[in-house]
Amino acid sequence: MLKRLQLQDYKIPLLFIIISTLFYISFAYNLERTDSTKLITLYTALFIFFYKLTRISRNHFKLLVAAAIAFRLIFSVAIPNLSQDFYRFIWDGRMLLQGLNPYLYTPESFISLGQFPVAQGQELIAGMGTLNASHFTNYPPINQLCFAIAALFSGHSILGSVVVLRVLIIAADIGTLYFGVKLLKRLKIPVSNIFWFILNPFIIIELTGNLHFEGVMVFFLVWSLYVLHQNKWKYAALLFAFSISVKLIPLLLLPLFFKRFNTNGVFTTYSFKKLIGFYAIVGGVTLLLFAPFFSFEFISNYSKTVGLWFSNFEFNASIYYLLREIGFWYSGYNQIAVIGKLLPILVIIYVLYLAVFTQQKSYITFIKTMLFAFTAYLLLSTTVHPWYLTTLLFLSVFTNYKFPLVWTYVIILSYIAYASPTTSENLWLISLEYTVVFCVMAWETTTKKRHMLFN
Repeated sequence: MLKRLQLQDYKIPLLFIIISTLFYISFAYNLERTDSTKLITLYTALFIFFYKLTRISRNHFKLLVAAAIAFRLIFSVAIPNLSQDFYRFIWDGRMLLQGLNPYLYTPESFISLGQFPVAQGQELIAGMGTLNASHFTNYPPINQLCFAIAALFSGHSILGSVVVLRVLIIAADIGTLYFGVKLLKRLKIPVSNIFWFILNPFIIIELTGNLHFEGVMVFFLVWSLYVLHQNKWKYAALLFAFSISVKLIPLLLLPLFFKRFNTNGVFTTYSFKKLIGFYAIVGGVTLLLFAPFFSFEFISNYSKTVGLWFSNFEFNASIYYLLREIGFWYSGYNQIAVIGKLLPILVIIYVLYLAVFTQQKSYITFIKTMLFAFTAYLLLSTTVHPWYLTTLLFLSVFTNYKFPLVWTYVIILSYIAYASPTTSENLWLISLEYTVVFCVMAWETTTKKRHMLFN
């Protein structure tokens, strides 16, 4: 009788997993990003089943882990269909194996010379697109190492390189699951919270499917946070530097460590030395990882490329688009050159405010300050590609806030821009996306019942 009841408990979850598997297969192998209707329909269905599965199967930990891994494996030999960035990843990795510094050359520069220093060079440049090929790479050293590993194991096959990159990303997700659960246990938070991240179709599609390395960055970040909670601050600093060396964005969070090394808001000589030591290790290791690529030309190229994200590129923004319209009304032209420089300053001021004035009474509060720092960064950015939400969603796992979870669903609307040959955004849909996000965020931050949302 007991076994029959146990089997009955698994019937609906297994049904949801089987149906989701079929949807993932269709998503991976039978979808073009220009087909907006199919894209949103499949994604909506996957999100509904993910939500239902996570809610009803919280006690079936092993089943959900197996499902999360199985869903990722579905994408094993699929070429990413929502992003072209992986072509640049493969290019950079093969450049490194040829002994060439990828930070010093644009792919476009080789076209003008009629030379292609890597295997399948023409195909890779055509795949990454003119915009990507015309700029210097902006991917930090450990990210470049991942690209080089793909080139080492598959230097003449694009699909082979995709498979290697995907294995690295899946391994990082498993690592995030492992350390995420351990940290949740230490903080006495239900371990089932990890499935809002690890089982989320947004994470599976954007990381495993489209090969974005935010997942590797998050792996080092959660590992760092876990060992920091054990007071192994030197080890934590090393891992935090690794996270920065995958994606630069954790640099934004560094000021928030200010209060992790004091006692009751007061610094002692010992704690101050630990804080300085933490920052010194993070800075030293990061610089050391960049050292093999160092030259004055590298500094110039890299700073210009990073600067483009604030002064030239715009996609799926919120507050920036409002300011842009005001700028158009006031001057008659796009003021991104001015607004793009102002917004990062506002983000830095807000992060410093959180670092100095927020009371971090617990480790959970510490993570919440990270959540709001990163939220401010995204809301004030000129460019918010879907995979940028990865870190925000991960941090939300350790809090009661679920607006990042809602955002990972509605951000699919930004992909409708690719249905147009000119990648033209529908500002009404962008407005809908951010209206939903702002409403949920306002509800959660202004009511004492926020812990009730999606519990």
